Amino acid sequence: MGSTEQHQSRAGSLEGRQFHLIGVGGAGMSVVAELLAERGATVSGSDSHDSEALAHLRKAGVQVCVGHDAAAVPAEATVVVSTAIKDTNPELAAARSRGQKVIHRSQALALAAQGRDFVAVAGAHGKTTTSGMLAEALTQAGADPSFAIGGVVCAIGTGAHLGQGRAFVAEADESDRSFLNYSPRVEVVTNVEPDHLDNYGSTEAFEQAFLDFSARLVPGGLLVACADDPGALRLARAAAVAGTRVQTFGTTSAAEICGGSVGEGHVQLTVLAAEGDGTTASLRLQRSDGGLVGPVEFHLSVPGSHVALDAAGAWAAGLELGVEPGLMARSLGAFGGTKRRFEDRGEAAGVRVVDDYAHHPTEIEALMRTARAVAQVRGGRVLALFQPHLFSRTQSFAQRFGATLGQADLVIVTDVYPAREIAEDFPGVNGGTVAQYLPDGRGYFVPSREEAAHAIAAAARPGDLLLTIGAGDVTELGAVVLADLAASAGVQTGN
Repeated sequence: MGSTEQHQSRAGSLEGRQFHLIGVGGAGMSVVAELLAERGATVSGSDSHDSEALAHLRKAGVQVCVGHDAAAVPAEATVVVSTAIKDTNPELAAARSRGQKVIHRSQALALAAQGRDFVAVAGAHGKTTTSGMLAEALTQAGADPSFAIGGVVCAIGTGAHLGQGRAFVAEADESDRSFLNYSPRVEVVTNVEPDHLDNYGSTEAFEQAFLDFSARLVPGGLLVACADDPGALRLARAAAVAGTRVQTFGTTSAAEICGGSVGEGHVQLTVLAAEGDGTTASLRLQRSDGGLVGPVEFHLSVPGSHVALDAAGAWAAGLELGVEPGLMARSLGAFGGTKRRFEDRGEAAGVRVVDDYAHHPTEIEALMRTARAVAQVRGGRVLALFQPHLFSRTQSFAQRFGATLGQADLVIVTDVYPAREIAEDFPGVNGGTVAQYLPDGRGYFVPSREEAAHAIAAAARPGDLLLTIGAGDVTELGAVVLADLAASAGVQTGN
């Protein structure tokens, strides 16, 4: 892309500032802690239990402690919290009693991004993959972006980096409206499918939040929205009417979008070959003034047509940031996935174990399409161990969860991962709420996580693809499954 505009290393320095992050081990909070430290701030934090994230932060110079104790909060620190931190938290209560400044995680991230071209990636699903792909592609293209992603980009080995380039790529969280704290130069919206209705109350309120988000663009900024998603297409139309620069992307052409192009142009994705280990596709940008960019081809080593669609949005954002179209397409090919997105955990007894963060029915449907393609190559079945995330989401989407999970050959549903919710507030809602909607003979409910892992491992056969699915601690069960499979293989072979 020619030469990358460089920043002075001390620009936007936070030296002399002190921050304390409560719940610092969380995916979003740990990224913010690392970025604040990279910008020169003194950073400390706490979490309820130790983890790999805390170990990583210690290496980055962040002072972390396990457990929540009012004495752990430095008196001069700005305290950073997420929506999950309750008012009763002793550290938060102590900070407020002393009159310390308390800010949301998103506000701290905005501080870390000061002076950069902020690129916010939002959507009910796909935002981690899209933001990770964009960050890695810009890195490959020589732009040295900063990024803050709620997952580890496998090839880069982190979800946070403070680069010297202009771009700052961030995963923007819509769940608590905190994405409205940003003022982006570019917004990529993968979809606007209702979720977090416990917070928003209605589909209309959820969609309005995204329209408010589009209004947060800096003057001259660009909204990149997926035309394949009805909600995102409605957003694109409404934003264009409001005078926002809009570009759409999708598998259909601009002419096929009902009403034609809704903004400055449309990126069309054409899948040329979809295999179990990746996708080859082409991209072209049809501008509303008749101009054409491309087509250019690219190959992703990560399977799934939905990942290729995410790549179309990332390509459009890269072009807006000044990357040459062919270079951006080639750079997308370097993407090796993010942790917990169709992540291989290993193979034992001829069974491949994959972990995935999918926790919404639409995400699971896309996962099942990819899993089926991979399993067919192996000549085996698809087995799924699913842990619902949040009682409210389980209650709202139980029937859809059953239908999408039912595309697997066998499903075992374990109990709900509550996260910020309390079981007593949702009487009668558990993993069985989902399991009752599975097709007959396709699966059942096992409340205990460990017992569910043992059960799914016992059912597996050589050639099968076994998935652990959910946004909670189901990710830890891959090791249990692999151990069971390895033990069974040893028994079978007499070892």
